[in-house]
Formats: sequence, structure tokens, C-alpha cells
Amino acid sequence: MSKSIRFYICLAVALSTLYETDGYASDVVTRCLYSSIDMHGAEFIQSYTFNKVEHLRFNSTVGEFVGYTELGLKNAKRLNRGQEVVQMRGELERLCKPNADIHYRAILDKTVEPHVRLSSVTPPSGRHPAMLMCSAYDFYPKPIRVTWLRDGREVKSDVTSTEELANGDWYYQIHSHLEYTPKSGEKISCMVEHISLTEPMMYHWDPSLPEAERNKIAIGASGLVLGTILALAGLIYYKKKSSGVL
Repeated sequence: MSKSIRFYICLAVALSTLYETDGYASDVVTRCLYSSIDMHGAEFIQSYTFNKVEHLRFNSTVGEFVGYTELGLKNAKRLNRGQEVVQMRGELERLCKPNADIHYRAILDKTVEPHVRLSSVTPPSGRHPAMLMCSAYDFYPKPIRVTWLRDGREVKSDVTSTEELANGDWYYQIHSHLEYTPKSGEKISCMVEHISLTEPMMYHWDPSLPEAERNKIAIGASGLVLGTILALAGLIYYKKKSSGVL
């Protein structure tokens, strides 16, 4: 994996309890936040909300209850003098850290390789006569790096890329465009780096035929194969009918 890519991991695991009565809602949310596998910077947070307004919170980093409303300030002062704050200070070790391995194995350790397609598209302007698009589909997790190479050297000008776009099913896609002027003998490649890959993957553009022509050839070849199969089937049927088998 290229050292130029850095992955920042933040996993939040939350438990929520909702109390409703006579049109009022009180919500208690317990969260474990992990920012690294070695548990450095892990936090336990419990938030208390009334009618969508948070009025009280305990954060293990702060080490005590903090109030955000008049009622929250009174409760924070009361709770910080009792055993409740002592119990909360132990939740990071008691609840969050023992379950961290389960969460990492279930979510963050999963990776899915991208499916990459390199194609020719119509340039939006007349500056360059050609444009290539390198698309990576259905990969996980989100961070990915897509770069263009011309004769083995990275191309930084005339390159535009989208952000990683969520598919809505945990997977992502990204599209990178290169505007260029074709030159005889040059080699243009798209390089994709992702945590699911043991090494960067290279995809080389073959300019021997325009994409439209390659599609026509593929369609024509498919039609030829289908026609041959139908002709062979007709010949077999004719011979059987002639010999009285049918």
C-alpha cells in the first residue's frame, strides 16, 4: 500500500434509550468513540436530551458531568458530588475497551476491492481533442487514490476528479478525468491505490481503436456467433426431418 495514503479511523458505537410521555421525549445516548486500534484517544460519552435539546453530558476525557441548560447545570453539580460520577469514570474501561475488538473485526477490518473501468469520453471543451475517464466502483472503505501516468510519470495538470461518492449500500465510487492531446507512442495509465489492494493496480489505455469502434466489433462478433449457432441448429433440424427422424 502506498505510504502517500493515510487512513483516519473513527468508529462510534451508540446505545440509545428513549422515554416518551404526554408529548415530551427524554433521550439518553451512550457512545464509545475509537480513533485508533491501540485505544489511544478512546472516549466514553453519555448524553441526556430533552425534546431534542441536550442538557447534560458526561465525557470520560473531561472526567465529570457538564450541564448546558439551567437544569443541566444543577444536575451536573449534584451528580459530580455523588457516586454517579465515579461509576461513569469507569465505563471507558468497563464498557468501551473490552468491546473494541468486536467492533473493529465486524466493521473496520472489512475491505472490498474496487472494480475499475477505463474509458474514452467526450471532452466538455475544445482545449483538448481527447478525454479519458477512470472509474472505480463498489469499494470499501472510503479512502482511495486515483492518479494518471503518462509514460510512467504522474500527470497533475488537466485532471479533475470527483469525491468518493456513497452508493447508499456501504460501498463507494469515484471518477477521475484526464484531458489530453494524443501523441504517437505514448503510454497513458490509470493507477488505483486502496487498502484492499496489496499493491497499486495499473490500468493501461489502448488507443489502437476508438471505444465506439471496439463496441461495434464486440457487437458484430456476438451477432456472428449467434448467427452461426442458429444456422447450425437449422441444419441439424433439416437433416433430421429429411431422414424421417422427426
